[in-house]
Amino acid sequence: MPSNHQPARPAPQLYLVTPIVADPAAIGDQLEAALAATDTAAVLLRLATADERSLINRIKTLATTVQSHDVALLVEGHPDLVPRAGADGAHFLGTDALLGGIGKLKPQRIAGVGRLPTRHDAMIAAEAGADYVMFGDPDARGERPSLAAIAERVAWWSELFEIPCVAYAERFGDMGELCAAGADFIAIGEPAFADPQGCAAALAQARAQVTA
Repeated sequence: MPSNHQPARPAPQLYLVTPIVADPAAIGDQLEAALAATDTAAVLLRLATADERSLINRIKTLATTVQSHDVALLVEGHPDLVPRAGADGAHFLGTDALLGGIGKLKPQRIAGVGRLPTRHDAMIAAEAGADYVMFGDPDARGERPSLAAIAERVAWWSELFEIPCVAYAERFGDMGELCAAGADFIAIGEPAFADPQGCAAALAQARAQVTA
């Protein structure tokens, strides 16, 4: 007899977003401790402006730390540097950036994209071959949609599309609603690195929320 019971959706995985990094040593120990203590799927490295050689060296330094835990290292922008520095992929800010840079990564490396203000933008990204879309991340002015709007967009996407979506949580308290909406990954940034307990303890608590 057919059952109406639906299988439980897998708990979303954590996606850690770094502060803007000028000196890898400033966050290297925090990253090492956090990734050793908590199951994390990916780290998004955000880089301060510098010359090409300095950028490559920063990526290489943190790639060693991140990848030693079987975690993917993604770089915000700089798709041309990703293969040379040994990162796993790039995260693009908007569809124009994705369309202009995805050819430098595929098929060997990951191409993700955020800053997708409309449903149409998200669908363009999917058609272009993005490996994931991110909803709720800040725009160029640092503004972001309401939590309810982000959850609505995540629910729409997860119901209709197979490409994974990352839901950006501004604070730990947002995670429950974004998990319930159907996010495949939950991104967390500043709250983890700024937590007085340390990044490892903060991520452990975050992981408990997404697996509850």
